[in-house]
Amino acid sequence: MFDGYDSCSEDTSSSSSSEDSEEEVAPLPSSLPIIKNNGQVYTYPDGKSGMATCEMCGMVGVRDAFYSKTKRFCSVSCSRSYSSNSKKASILARLQGKPPTKKAKVLQKQPLVAKLAAYAQYQATLQNQAKTKAAAVPVEGFSWGNYINSNSFTAAPVTCFKHAPMGTCWGDISEGVRVEVPNTDCSLPTKVFWIAGIVKLAGYNALLRYEGFENDSSLDFWCNVCGSDIHPVGWCATSGKPLVPPRTIQHKYTNWKAFLVKRLTGAKTLPPDFSQKVSESMQYPFKTSMRVEVVDKTHLCRTRVAVVESVIGGRLRLVYEESEDKTDDFWCHMYSPLIHHIGWSRSIGHRFKRSDITKKQDGHFDAPPHLFMKVKDVDAAGEWFKEGMKLEAIDPLNLSAICVATIRKVLADGYLMIGIDGSEAADGSDWFCYHATSPSIFPVGFCEINMIELTPPRGYAKLPFKWFDYLRETDSIAAPVKLFNKEVPNHGFHVGMKLEAVDLMEPRLVCVATVTRIIHRLLRIHFDGWEDEYDQWVDCESPDLYPVGWCQLTGYQLQPPAPQSSRDSQSSSSKQKKKAKSQQYKGHKKMSSLQLKDELLDGEEYSFLQGASDQESNGSASYYIKQEP
Repeated sequence: MFDGYDSCSEDTSSSSSSEDSEEEVAPLPSSLPIIKNNGQVYTYPDGKSGMATCEMCGMVGVRDAFYSKTKRFCSVSCSRSYSSNSKKASILARLQGKPPTKKAKVLQKQPLVAKLAAYAQYQATLQNQAKTKAAAVPVEGFSWGNYINSNSFTAAPVTCFKHAPMGTCWGDISEGVRVEVPNTDCSLPTKVFWIAGIVKLAGYNALLRYEGFENDSSLDFWCNVCGSDIHPVGWCATSGKPLVPPRTIQHKYTNWKAFLVKRLTGAKTLPPDFSQKVSESMQYPFKTSMRVEVVDKTHLCRTRVAVVESVIGGRLRLVYEESEDKTDDFWCHMYSPLIHHIGWSRSIGHRFKRSDITKKQDGHFDAPPHLFMKVKDVDAAGEWFKEGMKLEAIDPLNLSAICVATIRKVLADGYLMIGIDGSEAADGSDWFCYHATSPSIFPVGFCEINMIELTPPRGYAKLPFKWFDYLRETDSIAAPVKLFNKEVPNHGFHVGMKLEAVDLMEPRLVCVATVTRIIHRLLRIHFDGWEDEYDQWVDCESPDLYPVGWCQLTGYQLQPPAPQSSRDSQSSSSKQKKKAKSQQYKGHKKMSSLQLKDELLDGEEYSFLQGASDQESNGSASYYIKQEP
């Protein structure tokens, strides 16, 4: 099965080619540290290098990873089984009054039952791998690895997503980090491992290359770093798993132990508790049957009671409590500003739809208040927002647009009810609740100084829109600039980065997306394969943005980019439905940047004391605007 592996033995005479001789690594003292990780030193056991065959199950592997002083067994269980079988065979021989035959000794060392068991395990492993691969392949066979490789894309690092698993403890995992992974270039009947290095990172996904392949990328493969098959260097030694070099390069070196010592000394690997941290970061406090208050998707101005039906990767499928068939649902992240504890609406004076259900259903219970995302405390005692003040806000029914808006009601604890000018319902049913610190509301002039198209009120005839004229015509005042949140975190996003993002107009969908603009902390998210008009403005700390590989890690379904062949047909069908459903109003067509620049430089109505255009500096920005006398 493994012809030629004996040539890797340290005892074999040097008869390899000159090329092999040049690549051979000189033997180093045993117990030499191979890799350091958080102060821990991993070493390979003493003993002969090269390959060995387990005398119990017949498995072939690297001798250094075998057990016992003589390296005769691949695992402790094989060693104990062999010992037990030997005792039984000796007792049986004595009872029969004759020594065991040569055939009996061979069967004793490598029993058929053990071989059949190993083969059965091998078949089970193949089936499990097939199931895992099938489950990991997203819709239409989309592969992030192929998508990134074929287009030379970059992905936003995991550290950009503090709400995602490992987002706050990713550490310095980067290119060059070494790990132990299954060796797929092998014909052994059992699962074996080899060491690989990270060639490229894309979110959770890493492009790996087996040690010994140097610049040969023929067997490079993508793997989710947080997956169950990736381990720190040293894991095989402590877990009794064999390290076996890939078949393609098995003859490349005569001393694999020395090769690994040289390659791994001083290299980085994953923390020893990495898998534990991954597991802990994927424990979510929200449980099924918990009751919450959530925005009513049919009347944005009010909330309703909903019950947590399922939790996937921190995303909640909420079923409105009155839905008998459980089809009236709403998806959001557990840190979404759209969900609150029971009693929140009453405490701040927000509209609330009372349920016809007079008592809690069996098994349902209120989610504890401490589970919900906390908002910053505000001081409303002094100068504060007032009803009628004008501002700019992201339209919750058309997230690609920033619109002229008005404060319709001031609630308690810093919450505001906002209406979009020109498209409000007579009963205020489309007012939307934003907190005063929300990154989705902006002072008057924000769009103009940042070269963003501002959507004027529907039906407003005096174009181009000018705030000075509009404030005078409506006898209104602009909300004071100092009341808005101007903090800009060091988010780490850059234009062109790939990620997975929720389509907030259809929040059950998580799609392949790209960052196309950055305005301080505001990101313009484009859904790959769709037209720009369906882009969405999202805050850099939004819990609806995820690293590449998040769907695969959590088991959530990823929506791939729309193929070119189907874009035209889908644009005129499904997207028209989407547009109708979301009641989108796009406003007037975008002015050219030259026109907008002329307006900015006109100085007729405004003098902008400080502004900013697209930037990736993440620096703090202030937006000041004053009316000329």
